[in-house]
Order: sequence, then C-alpha cells, then structure tokens
Amino acid sequence: MQRYGTFIWLTTLGVIAAFLIVPQTREIFTNATTTSPYLMGFVKFAILSTMGEFLALRVVSKKWSMVKGVVQKMLIWGLLGAMIVFMFSLYTNGVDGTIETNSKLVRALYISAVMNLTFAPVFMAAHRITDTVIESRYSKKELTAGEAVSSIDWVGFLKFVVFKTIPLFWIPAHTITFLLPNSYRVIFAASLSIVLGLILSIAKSRK
Repeated sequence: MQRYGTFIWLTTLGVIAAFLIVPQTREIFTNATTTSPYLMGFVKFAILSTMGEFLALRVVSKKWSMVKGVVQKMLIWGLLGAMIVFMFSLYTNGVDGTIETNSKLVRALYISAVMNLTFAPVFMAAHRITDTVIESRYSKKELTAGEAVSSIDWVGFLKFVVFKTIPLFWIPAHTITFLLPNSYRVIFAASLSIVLGLILSIAKSRK
C-alpha cells in the first residue's frame, strides 16, 4: 500500500473521471442517478469519500496506509450518501416553497446556507461518532456509542468543522452545486465527497 498508494489512488480517480467525461458512460451514470438516486448516492459516497479518507491519512501520516475499518466506513459513507440525496431534494423543495426569488444565485445560496447551517453539523457529528466507534475496535479498548461521544473533542470540532469549513467552504461549494442543472449536480457532489472525507479525517487528527 505504501509503495503503490499514489498510483492506485490516482488511477482510481482517473477511471472515475474518464467514466464521467466519456459521453456514453456519462449518460449511463446520469440515467442511473435519475432512476436509482439513493443507490447511486450510496455508491458515490462509499467510493469517493473513502478515497478522501485514504488521502487524509496520507497527508497526516506522510505515508499511504490502510484505513482502519475501511469496509465498515464505506458502509457508513454509503448510508450517509443516500441520506444526502434525500436532503438535497428536501431542502431544494423546501426553499422553493418558502422563498420567492427570480435570482438563481440567491436561490442556490439560500438552499446551501439553510442545509449547511442545519443538517450539515448533525451529519458530520454523527459521522464523527460512528468513525470513532469503528476505529476503537482496532485499539486496546472498544468504545460504545456513549463512550465515543464523551471521547471526542467537540470544542475542536465546533471551531474547525462547524465554524470554519461550513461558512468558508461548504456554503460556497454547495451554492455552486445548486446553480448547476440537475443532471450535473450529482457529478459535482461526487467530487465534493472526496473533499468531505478529507476535511473530516484531518479535523479528527488535529490537536
């Protein structure tokens, strides 16, 4: 893993990018996302967010190594990805039914801001807890969910993840997401999921 990590990671990213760039395979992806949005949300986030975790571990440890509990983490990411698909629809329809504006930018900003200021902190906190529980299984003491909650540096989580990444990155990034046509939002969201895995993993490693 350490020797070929960069090659494997970049090759995987290149294969995914090629699949989305080639018109024929991009059409397959778009059609699959339309007909099976939750399944595709599961697959996108399971793969791409896990790639983000591998990259974050590489950045923090200065070497490629296996992510602890990678299979369990992929499952969690997949479930969270399906939830995100639902939330995208929920917040889009909610804002459209509440706020009247002719500006696409204002609409996109409202959707992004409301979603990231309400759902995002809960989503990322839940992921932090499940991540801590999974990783504890590879340490001397396996933690329960309650013990995992007590062990997390919530002050650091709030300072970095909530108060910095949400206003400085996620709200602007998802504003762009909601400016895109529906067929391209899923592609852009897929690329952002790599950054999400990277941010959460680095935040967990910060002292």
